[in-house]
Amino acid sequence: MPDTPEQHHASLPAVPVQLERRFELADETATDAFGARFAHALDALRTQESSQSDASRPAFAGLHVQLLGDLGAGKTSLVRAALRALGHTGRVRSPTYTLVEPYTVARPDSAGGELQLYHFDLYRFSDPAEWADAGFREYFAQGAVCLVEWPQRAGGLLGVPDLVFQLEPGPHGEGRVLTAYAYSASGKACLERC
Repeated sequence: MPDTPEQHHASLPAVPVQLERRFELADETATDAFGARFAHALDALRTQESSQSDASRPAFAGLHVQLLGDLGAGKTSLVRAALRALGHTGRVRSPTYTLVEPYTVARPDSAGGELQLYHFDLYRFSDPAEWADAGFREYFAQGAVCLVEWPQRAGGLLGVPDLVFQLEPGPHGEGRVLTAYAYSASGKACLERC
């Protein structure tokens, strides 16, 4: 059974938001365009962090993005658009049954080189302990981009994300409204470019 909008709002981290932006996505083309802007912002952030790195810190620390919204809200469509814009040419499947789908994208024009992305779908979890038992925590410590659908199913075990994308039906049931929340400096820098 889908979560209610109140449950989505209750799923937002209880820490200060560094930046909040709202995007009206009138149709699938607008969703794809936002996904592409997010991908370009992510690539710019990687390039910037890579150029500022030194031996004392990694080039790109990764990004943790949580996607909130009911079934059919467009979460997987948004991930698919971002992956396409990052150069992924293969199939992009919803990880509903596999729980995680890994992707590697290589951008020859990016100083960041290859990028690991992990697309999670926790819809089938019925208890937050399943998150801990699945052994996914290590994916978040690899300088990768982790995109998590249904993060509320893991309770508070995921920690504070860099970004939250909340998708809801648009006015009068047309299109979608994406409200984006940044909770870290990296999340804010990425969202400012969207």
